[in-house]
Amino acid sequence: MAKKKPDKASLDEAAARLRSAGLRPTRQRVALAGLLFGKDHHHLTAESLHAQAAKAGVRVSLATVYNTLHQFTEAGMLSQVVVDAARSYFDTNTGAHQHFYCEDDGALIDIPGEAIAVAGVPSPPKGMAVDRVDVVVRIKRA
Repeated sequence: MAKKKPDKASLDEAAARLRSAGLRPTRQRVALAGLLFGKDHHHLTAESLHAQAAKAGVRVSLATVYNTLHQFTEAGMLSQVVVDAARSYFDTNTGAHQHFYCEDDGALIDIPGEAIAVAGVPSPPKGMAVDRVDVVVRIKRA
């Protein structure tokens, strides 16, 4: 069953969201934003968003999906979670939180920000400041 394209109202909302983030609302950006931000917070890869777009009838190359995800991340609309050198997720929840990564099936699960404390973060070199600390807790099914 093909996924429906976002409706006009959600596309208008996506375009407004892009403008407020300082991005030009191109057709492809609006379509991808409509798919990304039309539901609850979730984690996705460029490949999974590309597949969602294809199911919704949105014609966009995988390279454009990658570029758009990185542009959205730079604009603060997404956060990137790198689980290893070959796998990166994009998270629509940009608030303070960490992640469980299930090595069995590749699922990424949010850990609320207040549920984890990081101690012993070293002082950064002179002239630098700690921006954030990302924690990925790797889990396997028992």
